Amino acid sequence: MKAVVYVDPFKVAVRDVEDPKILHPNDAIVKITTTCICGSDLHMYEGRTAAQPGIVFGHENMGIVSEIGSGVSKLKVGDRVVMPFNVACGHCRNCESGYSAFCTEVNPGFAGGAYGYVAMGPYPGGQAQYLRVPWADFNALRLPAGTEHEADFALLADIFPTGWHGVSLSGFQPGESIAVFGAGPVGLMSAYSAILRGASEVYSVDHVPERLDKALSIGAIPVNFDQADPVDQILQMRHGNMVDRAVDAVGYQAVEKGHEVPNTVLSAMVRVVRATGGLGVPGLYVPSDPGGVDVHAKEGYLMFPVGKFFEKGLSMGTGQCNVKHYNRYLRDMIIGQRAKPSFVVSHEIPIDEAPVAYEKFDKRIEGYTKVLIHPNV
Repeated sequence: MKAVVYVDPFKVAVRDVEDPKILHPNDAIVKITTTCICGSDLHMYEGRTAAQPGIVFGHENMGIVSEIGSGVSKLKVGDRVVMPFNVACGHCRNCESGYSAFCTEVNPGFAGGAYGYVAMGPYPGGQAQYLRVPWADFNALRLPAGTEHEADFALLADIFPTGWHGVSLSGFQPGESIAVFGAGPVGLMSAYSAILRGASEVYSVDHVPERLDKALSIGAIPVNFDQADPVDQILQMRHGNMVDRAVDAVGYQAVEKGHEVPNTVLSAMVRVVRATGGLGVPGLYVPSDPGGVDVHAKEGYLMFPVGKFFEKGLSMGTGQCNVKHYNRYLRDMIIGQRAKPSFVVSHEIPIDEAPVAYEKFDKRIEGYTKVLIHPNV
């Protein structure tokens, strides 16, 4: 089958790889109809992780069940499903408590597993024609048959739940104001989620014009950090008043004045959020960064204004999204036409065009904001 394979920093290729097989009675094989290129994939694409050549990318996957193991009881061949990016067992302590992003069984020595991601277990990604889904009854969410809402449902694998999760991590309540740093796919989903949940004002901070235009189109207030300090801009618009909450949808490759400054968003959130407010951090931070800006960043250590954080009595929630905590409800919001997250999708392509799409998405050019791949077209 065809699959998108990591070759070297800034290079992926579409290659023929072995078709997945049932390895355990609880497995299913899914024929992929839609998979996505995620901003998190770019960390590997750029060589900023320990990813080795040959890894098949793709953790945002949906499709049609084509084969099931003898232990699968809820799914049947022909079911249309979307898989959380988290691979989870469903029965460890964390899974039973609802923390499927931190499963302790699927990836020994590490809390959590995922498809097609470095250090997240032996699970090839779904930027391919077929995908093996372990613990399939637990990990696959069934969808209405057909092709309706395909682009919306695909975003249930990661960015829509992750955006919602980022807002939840901040402690957000309806009627509050919130600043979202980053207007990439997760940042736009965070802003959209806050709007759906009744935010009074949503500020979207970025510097890519197409992203800021998307933010404006959903009712967020765009803030271009190339024009001036984003915190100063927000405070000026609010007549000196800080916001109630903030979300970091950027992570460790944040930039400031054209240079990478990995702690700049974390520091900005402490400045912009009112005393006793909250910070949500769904943006990715890693314990090891080969391309870190200094010796400390390479080991995952960043400077943080803990004194001001303490003085203001702020709270902070972090970590990967427990997709299963949200995806069923968000699916039903899509079906009920209460949410349409696919506004963020800019391009839909066959798998052979993936290498060019990676390059353009990484360079933030030609309006590439979210790319969906259809491997079997």
